[in-house]
Amino acid sequence: MADRAIFQDFVVARSDRLLRTAYLLARDWGLAEDLLQESLAKAWFAWPGIDEPEAYVRKVLVTTYISWWRRRWRGEVPSGDALPERAAHDAAGDDEELWRAVGRLPARQRAVIVLRFYEDLPVGEVARLLGCQEGTVKSQTAKALAKLRVDESIVKERR
Repeated sequence: MADRAIFQDFVVARSDRLLRTAYLLARDWGLAEDLLQESLAKAWFAWPGIDEPEAYVRKVLVTTYISWWRRRWRGEVPSGDALPERAAHDAAGDDEELWRAVGRLPARQRAVIVLRFYEDLPVGEVARLLGCQEGTVKSQTAKALAKLRVDESIVKERR
């Protein structure tokens, strides 16, 4: 019974932050809620043996997201139509454009960007969460940042 109360306290205290992280990964509030719910359910089953609950749930969140992303069929079909020009510079929209650009990154690169720059985790912690080497985190970060630097939707606004 004590484990249940501790778990409930953890969920109440950390769900908002974890939900924001899930949203930044999934870029959809409904999917983010599902992702967090599934991650918390997985954590519940392992709860008695977890030493660092937040780190554990964050790792489950990221690995579950990546596995969902790999399985999901993307029914996107390229269009021959030209995309409309952006009407005017909107400072409030800059962050939204940036997060849309992050949303176009491959799942692992997006996870690295969210964990490094939103969660402000050090390279070693990100490597541990993703189950990879620190060099992999650094190279994925570099690749993601390179893609963001040339993303037309955010680059043209800063010229």
